[in-house]
Amino acid sequence: MKPFDYVKPATLADAVAAAAQPGAAYLAAGTNLIDLMKGGVSRPDRLVDVTHLPGLDRIEHLPDGGVRIGALVSNAGLAHDTDFAKAYPAVAEALLSGASAQLRNAATVGGNLLQRTRCAYFYDTASRCNKRAAGSGCDAREGENRLHAVLGWSEQCIATHPSDFCVPLVALDAVVEIEGRNGRRELPLEELHRLPGETPERETVLEPGDLITAVRLPAAARDFAAHARYLKVRERTSYAFAVVSAAAALQIENGKIKDARVALGGIAAKPWRSRVAEQVLKGATPDAQNFREAAQAALAVAKPSGDNAFKIELARRVIVRALTLATAGTPARISALPGSPFAANSGALHA
Repeated sequence: MKPFDYVKPATLADAVAAAAQPGAAYLAAGTNLIDLMKGGVSRPDRLVDVTHLPGLDRIEHLPDGGVRIGALVSNAGLAHDTDFAKAYPAVAEALLSGASAQLRNAATVGGNLLQRTRCAYFYDTASRCNKRAAGSGCDAREGENRLHAVLGWSEQCIATHPSDFCVPLVALDAVVEIEGRNGRRELPLEELHRLPGETPERETVLEPGDLITAVRLPAAARDFAAHARYLKVRERTSYAFAVVSAAAALQIENGKIKDARVALGGIAAKPWRSRVAEQVLKGATPDAQNFREAAQAALAVAKPSGDNAFKIELARRVIVRALTLATAGTPARISALPGSPFAANSGALHA
């Protein structure tokens, strides 16, 4: 591992100033960053430890009915917060479907948003990767690419974003709060991540020194709580990233879909919200035919980036299944196999 400086600032302003210097990186739990450093994929000159900054480890239920989640809240701490799981069940289900229990206890909300792709060529420093080394090429294009992107990819990069947590967050209009050199700002989570285009090394819109301090979910997202699910298809049931995942959330009144939210994971370099699918569903009867039409719309512009054409049909089927489960209603218990298509509706009580 490359030698690095370590600083532990006491205030947000000091942290931003320290991290704005070239070669600096923020350190929280380090569940992704430390692995990247050990493998020589990430080689920061300075680590800026933010784990003791005040006020970033709280879940705040806001007066307007929304929720503010500090960036240092752990994945497990958020998923097992009873009030949060009742109000945003698909988010809790997504969190509990990711990684292992040990990692969820350590990993933070802010870090989850910014975790790097799990493309094998990105992790292999002997391979060409435009995301790791701009202009070097993309060995994934002609390599083992069955798990790579089918939406939003470019000739420069076909990697996917690995987060489960981000998928329902994007569907539910989450907002990120950012502290930077010019003060505080916020933006929709949907705008945080960039598609690769010609600059795949730029994964987000964050500038040097920018620190995500919190994620907010609006009160309106609670209106989907009765019909919200997260479904994740993976190559093994535990400790695996999504081949394809989907968040589906519905408001159903008088036998019709009043409002709908659909987002996909594992298919692009960012969590992918499908507003075209949502428009198909609004005002429609919640049935298999309309779900199939929504799924077709969601994947209408998808195309393989290699040996992964199967992911397009798989994504359609995952959307239909997620919408069917959401229509049946959010279960009182989060399954013992969260997000799994093989799960029975029994597990951790959140009612």
